[in-house]
Amino acid sequence: MLRTAANIVAALTLCAPLAVALASLVGHGHRWPDILTQFPAPALGATVALLLVLCLFRLWPAAAFAGVVAGLLLLALQPQWFPAQGRVGAGARPGFTLYSANLWARNDDVAAMRRSIEAADADVLVLIEFGDAANGAIDDLLAGYPHRAVTRRHGRGAGGPVRSVIASRLPLTPQDGDGRNIETAVARVETPMGPVTVVGAHLTRPWPFQYQWGQINQADALLTRTAALERPLVIAGDFNATVAGRIGRKMRSEGGLTAAGGYPGTWPVKLPAPLRITIDQVYHTPDLVAVDRRLGLPTGSDHRPVVVEFRAVGLTPHMFG
Repeated sequence: MLRTAANIVAALTLCAPLAVALASLVGHGHRWPDILTQFPAPALGATVALLLVLCLFRLWPAAAFAGVVAGLLLLALQPQWFPAQGRVGAGARPGFTLYSANLWARNDDVAAMRRSIEAADADVLVLIEFGDAANGAIDDLLAGYPHRAVTRRHGRGAGGPVRSVIASRLPLTPQDGDGRNIETAVARVETPMGPVTVVGAHLTRPWPFQYQWGQINQADALLTRTAALERPLVIAGDFNATVAGRIGRKMRSEGGLTAAGGYPGTWPVKLPAPLRITIDQVYHTPDLVAVDRRLGLPTGSDHRPVVVEFRAVGLTPHMFG
C-alpha cells in the first residue's frame, strides 16, 4: 500500500513538468501555456533528479512515467538546444565571431566585464544594459574595438538609464536603430565574408511580469525594423524568451530566422548550467551558419554572455552541435 501511494504521489508531481513539455510541444500562443514554455530546461533537470530517486527506491511505475516525461522535455528542447543550421560552403571565406552580453544596468564590476570580453576574443561585441559603470569606463572596456555604434541613453527602471552598444575590430557603419516600441543598436559590419548587418535588441519581460502583449508588440516592431535591413543579418541580445515560446516561434516563422543554439543556458547565472533558461539569443538569417556557440566568462551580470562563430552557408542542411 505504501509503495502504491508513493507511486501515485510521484506521478502527480510529474504532472507539472509534463505540462511544461506539452505546452512547448503544442506551441499554443496563449499567455498561460506560453509562460510554461520558458521552463523546459529546469523542468528536465528536476525530472531527471526525480527519476534517479524513483529508481533508487524501485518505484518502477512512477520511474517509467518520469522517463516518458523526460523524453518529452528533451523533444521540446530540440529547437532550442539543437536548431537546424546550414552547411559551410566549400571554399568559404573566413567568418567572424560575435560576443553578445546583457551587462545588467546596476553591474559595477568593470574588471569582470573586461576579462570576459578579452577571453572571448570576438570580432564584434553586442552589449545591452550598458549602465553607468560601463559608460564611465567605455574606452578601457572597449579597448581594441574602435568601431562603435552607440544608442542614446534610455531608462530601465530601477537600473537607471542605459545604452546599447555594438563595438567591432572591423569597420562598421552605424545605422538608425530607433523603431516603434523598441530601441535597437544597428550597424553594418565589414566582415571577412562581406558586409553583415548586426542588431542588438532587448525585449521586455514576459507576462505576467509585463502586460500580456508587451513582448509581442516589441517583437513585431523588431521584425518590422529588421525586414528593411540588408542581409546577411544577425540579431543578438536579451529576448527574455526561449526559442520554443511564442516570441521564438515568431522570430523563426515570421522573421525567417534561425537560432544559434541554446545549450548551456544563460540565466540566471547562480543556477547550474543545465537548469538555466536560454533567454539570451542570437538569431541569424539562413545565409549564415553558426558553427560554434559557447558561453563567455561571467561579467558580474545575472546573465552569461554568448559567443557565436559565423561562417557563410552552403546548401546541405545539418544539425547544430
